[in-house]
Amino acid sequence: HRDLHSFPTRRSSDLFVLAGGASSRMGRNKALLMLDGRALIDIVASAVREAAGNVTIIGPPEVYGHLGIPVIPDRIADLGPLAGIETALSRTAAGWNLMVACDMPSVTPFTLRRILEEAAAYPDAGCILPKSAEGFVEPLCAAYHKRILSAITQALAAGTRKVTDALPKASTHYLRMTDDPAFQNINTPDEWRRVSGQD
Repeated sequence: HRDLHSFPTRRSSDLFVLAGGASSRMGRNKALLMLDGRALIDIVASAVREAAGNVTIIGPPEVYGHLGIPVIPDRIADLGPLAGIETALSRTAAGWNLMVACDMPSVTPFTLRRILEEAAAYPDAGCILPKSAEGFVEPLCAAYHKRILSAITQALAAGTRKVTDALPKASTHYLRMTDDPAFQNINTPDEWRRVSGQD
């Protein structure tokens, strides 16, 4: 594997946390839920920064600007995580870009580095999607190459909202991950109670 930090003036990879939208199933902004005294998005952003030295939030600056992390607003608001990925790819100068949802507090720098290493090993791929032993794919903790920006933009324009439906199948590479707790995300109050120990 080549050194992921081998470009002193231009990073080989940028890392983004997708702050999400209305959190309709949770009923409140899950990115700012507190776990062990820290906002979920801050926990995820710290893991991302530790993995590769940089992190940017995709979301409303007026909501997340106080965290002291660079924030880029969605280019088109309220279209879900696919629009967040499109925003990130349209703003980055890096080839590979790691996207992580804000509701994955169990994500580890080790897991994120593994995804980036797989991206470095498959330089012609368009995206690296972790896949569980059961066949579950996690597109919101995955690496995307800037070369698929146009395909994602076209998919959004055509009304596609599901991330995996927008990705060019021929250039999608799957990384087998076995039961990694990093991919436990939080969408409902019940899931939040379980993770935060309020059960």
